[in-house]
Amino acid sequence: MLSAMQTVNSRRNFLQGALGTAAASAAIWPRAALGQARALRTSGTRLKVGLNAYSFDKPLKAGTMTLEDVVRYCAQHGIDALDATGYYFPGYPKVPSDESVFSLKRTAFLNGVALSGTGVRNDFTLPDAASRKAEVQLVRDWIEVASKLGAPVIRVFTGPKMPEGHTFDQVLEWMVPDFIECAAYGQKHGVIVGLQNHNDFVKTADQAIRIITAVNSAWFGSILDVGSLREKDPYEEIERLLPYAVSWQLKEAVGYGTKETPTDLAKVKAIIDKGGYRGYLPIETLGAGDPVVKVAVFIEQVRKAFGLA
Repeated sequence: MLSAMQTVNSRRNFLQGALGTAAASAAIWPRAALGQARALRTSGTRLKVGLNAYSFDKPLKAGTMTLEDVVRYCAQHGIDALDATGYYFPGYPKVPSDESVFSLKRTAFLNGVALSGTGVRNDFTLPDAASRKAEVQLVRDWIEVASKLGAPVIRVFTGPKMPEGHTFDQVLEWMVPDFIECAAYGQKHGVIVGLQNHNDFVKTADQAIRIITAVNSAWFGSILDVGSLREKDPYEEIERLLPYAVSWQLKEAVGYGTKETPTDLAKVKAIIDKGGYRGYLPIETLGAGDPVVKVAVFIEQVRKAFGLA
């Protein structure tokens, strides 16, 4: 049996190995272990169009729409699935009642709309361990909600920014074990934990891959947010993240630093065709304008670009 000191040293050695660069990990980790980090699926491409509820953020927050209304919008516009973000359930961050969860699930089923995911706004960059414990519990609670919804993925974040006085590597030393705990709880309930790169603490594909590789679980992957890869060429970043993707945030614009340009959907399609992806491709529209109109317009652009019309 390992002594307490040996256990601590083993844990430290694991983290040091796991938190190295993706290239270093690829050189020293067993092939089977690296396979856990990538989203293993049948080769080829098969896409279904989805919608992230955040596209209707203003009316949902104002109470002029409900998630069930968004489900009906999806049905009316032939959208295959809804990512029913947790923020829009009454009482969030508290978990909704079973009655509320099952009502949405029934409405979605009867309208032929899958509930492809949900999401929470967690913060694992907090230096205080007790505060992070509460954040982990938030994710665990909503993993259970996702399971009740029949949603296979819960979308999570790292945190809004680098905590003052710490380095990226220092934060990963406490963040990765938190994600490992969440992934294990997700596995227990049949829910994949998806890390959304959001130009927050995680700004690049390599940073996201470091975390995903370190967590090393088939129940943990990438929510590929095309609009938040702003440090390098966004299309090269998308291609790097694709093997780890369990879902997407396909947005109207990509960023080069603070400059935004319309997303080149043909380029995204070419990347997917080359690397392969099967699953939902949720869109998210942002900014000014009526989301009822904006979503319909962007959905049609996506369908045309990807040959899904």
